[in-house]
Amino acid sequence: MKLASIVRSPSVSANLSQSSSDGNSEMSLDWRNFSLYDYIRYELRGTYLLENDAGEMRMRRDKFYKFLKIPRELEKFMWFGFLQCVDVFVSLFTLLPIRFLLSLWFLVTKSRSKSLRDGLSNNQGGSTLKPAEICDLLKGIMFIIGASLIFYIDTSMLYHIIKSQSVIKLYIFFNMLELADKLITSFGLDILDTLYWTATEPRGRKREHFGVIPHLFMTVVYIFVHTILVLLQATTLNVAINSSNNALLTIWMSNNFVELKGMVFKKFEKNNLFQMSCNDVKERFHLLIILFVVIMQTMKEYNWDERHFWILIPYCLTIFISEFAVDWVKHCFVTRFNDISHEIYHTYTISLSYDIASSNLKSAYSDHADTISKRMGFVPLPLGLLLMKVFVISVPLNGWYGISSIVLGFLCLITFKFWLNILLIGQALEIIEAHRADQESNNPLKRRCTSLPASRQPSMENIPANLNLPLRSKVLNKENQINNKDD
Repeated sequence: MKLASIVRSPSVSANLSQSSSDGNSEMSLDWRNFSLYDYIRYELRGTYLLENDAGEMRMRRDKFYKFLKIPRELEKFMWFGFLQCVDVFVSLFTLLPIRFLLSLWFLVTKSRSKSLRDGLSNNQGGSTLKPAEICDLLKGIMFIIGASLIFYIDTSMLYHIIKSQSVIKLYIFFNMLELADKLITSFGLDILDTLYWTATEPRGRKREHFGVIPHLFMTVVYIFVHTILVLLQATTLNVAINSSNNALLTIWMSNNFVELKGMVFKKFEKNNLFQMSCNDVKERFHLLIILFVVIMQTMKEYNWDERHFWILIPYCLTIFISEFAVDWVKHCFVTRFNDISHEIYHTYTISLSYDIASSNLKSAYSDHADTISKRMGFVPLPLGLLLMKVFVISVPLNGWYGISSIVLGFLCLITFKFWLNILLIGQALEIIEAHRADQESNNPLKRRCTSLPASRQPSMENIPANLNLPLRSKVLNKENQINNKDD
C-alpha cells in the first residue's frame, strides 16, 4: 500500500523510533504490518499523552494565568495614577488661588519701585520672586484670562449647531476632535514648560527666547483653543446621549473598539507600554470629567429633575464600562503578543511613587502637579475652565446663600485635597520601601542607596564593605576631613 511505503521510508522510521524511545515503550508499533484498518483505528482512538510535553504545557498554563492577572494588575496601576490626576485637578481650584494671591502679595510688597518685567527676572543679584512663585503667578494669570475668554462662548448655540448635523458627520467630527485633543495636549506641555523656563531662567545669558510676554500670549491662545476642543467633545457626547436615535451613541462607543485594531498588533517595548498606560489613565479621567459636564448640562435643561438623572446614569455607565473593557482587552493582548509579564505594572506604580516622593523634596526640580502632568500627558487647565464654566451657568448661586455655599465648598475641597495628597505620599513611601527591601533581599551586594536620586549624598552606609574599596576609602577620607574641620 502507499501508506505502508510512506511509513517504511527511512526518515519517517527514524523519527518514529526516536519518539518511541523518548516516550513509553508500549507505544511502539509494528509499522511493517500497519494496515488501513489499523490506521483508521488509531485515528479514531487517540493514544497521545500530554505528559510527554509536560514542560510546554506548564508554560502555556502559566502564560494563560498571567493573561488573567493583567486586568487586576492594570487596575492597581490605573487607580493609583487616577488618584494622582484627581489630586492635580483639585489643586487647580484649591492651592492655585491661594498660591496666586500669595505670589501677587509678595510681588506688590517687595517690588513697589520695580516693573513687572524686573519682578519676573531671576538674576543672581536677587530676584523679587522665587521661581515657584513666578510659576504660580503665571498659572493664575492664565487661568483668569482663560476664564474671561471662555465665558463669551455660547454653549446653547454650539449644542443646536451640533445637533442639526447628521450621524456620520458627528462621528467624523468626534474622531477629529479626539485626534486634535491628543496632538494639542502634547504641544501644550511643551509650550507650558517653555513659558515657565523663560520666566525663571537666570539672566546674564545670551538671549535665546522671544520674551515672557509673547510666550504668555501664545500659552493663553493654546489654553483657549484646547478648552474649546474639550467643550466641543462634551457637547457632541451630550447630543449623542440625549438624542432619540441611539445610533450615534453606539457608533461613538464602537470607536473605542476600533482602537484595539491599531494597538494590539503593534510591537511594544516596556517604555512604550508605560506611555500607553499613562495615556489610558489620562483618558479615563478626561472621560469622567466630560460625563460629569454632560450630566450637569442635561440636568440644567430639565430644571434638575431627578428622573432625568436616573435616565442618564445607564448611558454613562455603559460608556465607562466599555472604556474599562477596551483597556483590559488591549493591555491583555499587547502584553501577550510582546511577551511582557503582568509584574511590569507594579514597576510602573513604583515609578509613579518615585515621582511623588521626588517632587516633595527640597531639591525638587518641578512642582508635584507639573511632574504628574508631564508623566501622564495631562493638562488640567482646559478641563478646569470647562468645568467652572458649566458649573457657573448650571448652578444658581446668588446672595448670601451662594457665597456661603462657595466658601463651604472650598473648605471641603481643600480638606479633601490635603487628605488625598497625604494618602498618596504615604502610599508612595510604602511602595518605595517595599521595593528597596525587595532589592536588598535579592541583591545583597548591590549598592544600597537610602536616599532618592535627587538627593544622593556620599555616605558610608550606601557602600558595602566588600564592594568598591577605592571608593570606600575616598569617601572615608572625605568624611574624616569634614569631621576635623568641625572639631
